[in-house]
Amino acid sequence: MNQIQVNRDLADGVYSLEDVFVNLKTVEILFKVFQTPELLEDVFQNTSVIIDGSSHYMHVKNEDASIVVGKDHLKNSEKKILYLDIIHELVHVKQQRQGLDLYDASYSYVDRPTEIEAYTGWASTPRKRSKLSVSNRLSTSARNPFGAI
Repeated sequence: MNQIQVNRDLADGVYSLEDVFVNLKTVEILFKVFQTPELLEDVFQNTSVIIDGSSHYMHVKNEDASIVVGKDHLKNSEKKILYLDIIHELVHVKQQRQGLDLYDASYSYVDRPTEIEAYTGWASTPRKRSKLSVSNRLSTSARNPFGAI
């Protein structure tokens, strides 16, 4: 995580992933998420990051897989939290590109398959894809030593 730089003082607007999260592309976990260097490069070339003062945290837009980042979140959150959030959202980018509905209302948030994968599917744990509560999934993800945190 130390190699990643977060540009915290960006104005509202549309940016590339590398404009906001410098060196993120080099993080080992993303090679596990996207599985090929070509797919990872394509995601970094074609995923927009929208800095939005009216948003609170991060989310992926279902219609185009752009990532919305709340300006206050970007400016004030701990680097480790931003790192975990952007990895989580990039899993959603992958899912959206696979044609999955990120906000399938037939599931509660904690049971939604896309959320279970985004919290646990990329981590190498025995609990992979298990139905954990959101708080357990967050704490499990935070404890995983994926790359250099």
